[in-house]
Amino acid sequence: MEEKDKPQKAYSADSIQALEGMEHVRMRPSMYIGDVGVRGLHHLVYEVVDNSIDEALAGHCDHINVTITETNGIIVRDNGRGIPVDMHKKEGVSALEVVMTKIGAGGKFDKDSYKVSGGLHGVGVSVVNALSIHLRATVYRDGKVWQQEYSQGKRIDEVKEIGTSDHRGTEVEFYPDKQIFDDSLEFNYETLATRMRELSFLNKGITVTLTDRRSPDGKGEFPTETFHSKEGLKEFVVFLDGNRERLISDVISIEGEKGGIPVEVAMVYNTSYSENIHAYVNNINTHEGGTHLSGFRRGLTNTLKKYADASGMLDKLKFEISGDDFREGLTAIVSVKVQEPQFEGQTKTKLGNREVTAPVSQAVSEMLENYLEEHPADARIIVQKVILAATARHAARKAREMVQRKNVMSGSGLPGKLSDCSDKDPINCELFLVEGDSAGGTAKQGRDRMFQAILPLRGKILNVEKAMQHKAFENEEIKNMYTALGVTIGTTEDERALNMDKLRYHKVIIMCDADVDGSHIATLILTFFFRYMRELVEGGYLYIAAPPLYLVKKGSKSEYCWNDNQRDSAVLKLKGEGKESSVGIQRYKGLGEMNAEQLWETTMDPTFRTLRQVTIDNAAEADRIFSMLMGDEVPPRRAFIEKNAKYAKIDA
Repeated sequence: MEEKDKPQKAYSADSIQALEGMEHVRMRPSMYIGDVGVRGLHHLVYEVVDNSIDEALAGHCDHINVTITETNGIIVRDNGRGIPVDMHKKEGVSALEVVMTKIGAGGKFDKDSYKVSGGLHGVGVSVVNALSIHLRATVYRDGKVWQQEYSQGKRIDEVKEIGTSDHRGTEVEFYPDKQIFDDSLEFNYETLATRMRELSFLNKGITVTLTDRRSPDGKGEFPTETFHSKEGLKEFVVFLDGNRERLISDVISIEGEKGGIPVEVAMVYNTSYSENIHAYVNNINTHEGGTHLSGFRRGLTNTLKKYADASGMLDKLKFEISGDDFREGLTAIVSVKVQEPQFEGQTKTKLGNREVTAPVSQAVSEMLENYLEEHPADARIIVQKVILAATARHAARKAREMVQRKNVMSGSGLPGKLSDCSDKDPINCELFLVEGDSAGGTAKQGRDRMFQAILPLRGKILNVEKAMQHKAFENEEIKNMYTALGVTIGTTEDERALNMDKLRYHKVIIMCDADVDGSHIATLILTFFFRYMRELVEGGYLYIAAPPLYLVKKGSKSEYCWNDNQRDSAVLKLKGEGKESSVGIQRYKGLGEMNAEQLWETTMDPTFRTLRQVTIDNAAEADRIFSMLMGDEVPPRRAFIEKNAKYAKIDA
């Protein structure tokens, strides 16, 4: 009997299986949600939404509403079956209470209730409950409304029937515990919108609505967005690639089941020089890749190479084509659903299930074979792009060899402009990438020579978003960064892979002027790291320094300020002190306007400075934003700046 013909087991209290171990959640929250910072705070929302997505994957839910409350809480409501409220035989309490108070409890561990489920570790809503000062669960089921409230993971009262309703589904309202999360942390609307949009693409047909009730506009209306996708990954690829020039008109896509594994793939070629492949397992962005990504690459390379060889277009090429060449200028999404995913890697986001590789490879091969046969003109354009990529890679390899040969010939291989530090333990060492020789000179005078190194960068570095690979390696400033950091690239397996074994600094700090030009230079450097040294970013080694914008002075008293609000507060404070009424405000246009002592005490001294760590919470969204900011399309860049920069001056 086929799976679809089996009688469906009733979704009841017996479907809920409890797994032991809730007591450590409040003591060790980072083990369950990653950290107790901004990322961990938002992870709470994702855990609750995952439950609703599981209902959708099982075919019982198609609407999910997420609301940020006036007091920075979250309400997630779906129109699924509603969590069972009847008595759980093993636990002796309501199944709702089991789900909310037992770690790992839920229907997703019962294969008759859910075939596949989202969520990385299956910790579930109970962890959200444990880390909330207050949580209210409301269930609409069988014409009745049931409710139970909790605090810090413990029930406040019994499950009680509070009314009747024609609706069905589950609503979870929670407020993060300020004993766990810093009082200043707030839910970010854009971060949640990005994830909700992503989920709508990955699960076509589902409607997700996000509302922020904290800040109404002038008309008294709250920011609200509704995300819905009819075509799934095809629309996702179009969205991600919206700021690039298409090489082919159609999105190549396939959706189906291979070897019992649902596989969905969508891809398109563009004129850029970067490879942007985003792989998902059960809606989890596996940014470390894994067996599904290996299957995609194998299917792509084998099929395209077979076609290119048969076309005769490679006959005059004097060197071999590698897998990298087939993926240059490619934007692709690979999504698989696996019943029991096995995750590995440093951050547990690498799929290890070996049985996934062959089905994905087979699906991609079939998809490409059909497309190439039906679109011969596009097929030739793709092969020409591959040949161009191979030629550029060959030139880039020579450029890299020149850099590495120069390093060997010059002994240490360190750039002449680098002022290195005395300590040789990378864990203790910091490298400041400083804009210009003038600021670099001030930074050299103000630094602690024991552990702080300075590398001045001349002007604006190359925009790697619009440059071929060999041009990047020929750029003097980029070569200096590679050699100063001690990292190398280029192995026989992947010529874009970064070798981090000899990384000389565990803090790489971008220090630019706090003005428009400085922000542009910082963005150029960030783009370089994202495209060429993503491993360094993902490892948590990259930071941005935050120099002050103002110095407010009155007599012998002074205060540094990092924004306009701090400046205004400092002016009022100093005006109210003493008889003297005049307060001076100095606006720092650049790092060069500060002396060495000021630069040290505001921006470089580990005791008082503010460093912003660069992280990639969502690689697909980061890819889209970098391509928009550093690409050729002006309108989307203008719109982004107007939306995100409070005081941005936008030139035509």
